[in-house]
Amino acid sequence: MAMHHQVLVIGGGNAGISLAARLRRWKVDDIAVVEPSSQHYFQPLFSHIGAGAARMREAVRPQVDIMPAGVEWIRGRVVDILPESNVVVLSGGARISYGHVVVCPGLQLDWHRIDGLTEAISSPACSSNYDAALATKTWELVQGLSSGTAIFTQPAGPAKCAGAAQKIAYMACDYWRDAGVLQEIDVHLVVPTTTAFGMPEVDAELERKIDEYGITLETSTSLAAVYPEEQAVMLTGPGEDRQLRYNLLHVVPPQSAPDWLKATTLPAAGDRGGFVEVDPGTLRHRRYSNVWSLGDAAGTANSKSGGALRKQAKVLAKNLRAVLRGGKPKAQYNGYSVCPFTLSRGTAFFAEFDTGYRPKPSYPFLKMAKERRWQWIMDRHVFPQIYWRLILKGRA
Repeated sequence: MAMHHQVLVIGGGNAGISLAARLRRWKVDDIAVVEPSSQHYFQPLFSHIGAGAARMREAVRPQVDIMPAGVEWIRGRVVDILPESNVVVLSGGARISYGHVVVCPGLQLDWHRIDGLTEAISSPACSSNYDAALATKTWELVQGLSSGTAIFTQPAGPAKCAGAAQKIAYMACDYWRDAGVLQEIDVHLVVPTTTAFGMPEVDAELERKIDEYGITLETSTSLAAVYPEEQAVMLTGPGEDRQLRYNLLHVVPPQSAPDWLKATTLPAAGDRGGFVEVDPGTLRHRRYSNVWSLGDAAGTANSKSGGALRKQAKVLAKNLRAVLRGGKPKAQYNGYSVCPFTLSRGTAFFAEFDTGYRPKPSYPFLKMAKERRWQWIMDRHVFPQIYWRLILKGRA
């Protein structure tokens, strides 16, 4: 039997659910979400789980429980979009036609793009908080290390909340300091950028903490290969490539749009990352007027984060509703993003910025790029509740 929906949302993560919920609140009918997973994760908590400051049960809910009322859940996996025919193809061959489609499947983790990483990630000394199955392993490794070398890497190119690569480094150092072993551990933080972040006031706060913990900051450097049997990495950066042995390796893998999305006509010509070609303001596709995208898979220049997504969801919902009513999309996304940095297992600060890494504070009278206890409480305890109770219900 042929299926058709007025609004078809591809992806049941933060982007898809929060958008569908907001559209339903605004009386848009006949919405369906295509999502294969039975579990829904609040991924920002993974850093806290890796540092022993949270438990996985706090970061997961059954997908059925967070699906908005009045929205149909199609439990399937998209393998193609045919925008000329207004059709989405599922892995089993089923086809769904649509009036409008919103593409927000998130990013895929490209472990294979770094030599040896696929093998390393299942080895005893390597982990990544970017996989729900590995966050608790990170905490086991942090707890078990009392001497040696710990390496934390951040990838070049687009990544969802790339700053999470640094969050676990600082929280791990805080734990080791409390345990009285930090002075016995040689900690390396590997970043592809020329500074810790790229904004002077943020860099100053991060570098203060990096000095406090005695971390070696490897700037303009990337992970080129991992040799799990030798517990060594190859780093490429200024000067000659070099090997460095490790006792603990935490990796944030390279990321890109899903392979099936890369193979469609939706990305811009020459976009090797496969991101959906949208107007960065309206989030409407530049060539297909009934195709939209937001979140990590959208071809926007902002730093990818939940804070950016929250702004995008409001803009896209307003614009899609306007078009469904015969109007034009007028709302504009302004490039806002935010990165919470946990500097210990009890303090944090927020970096708010636009696509040019210029400060874009929500509350200009507060200096957010300053280590504080209350910002950690917001990140650890308040934001998860806002996520489950408000964002996923289209209310924030």
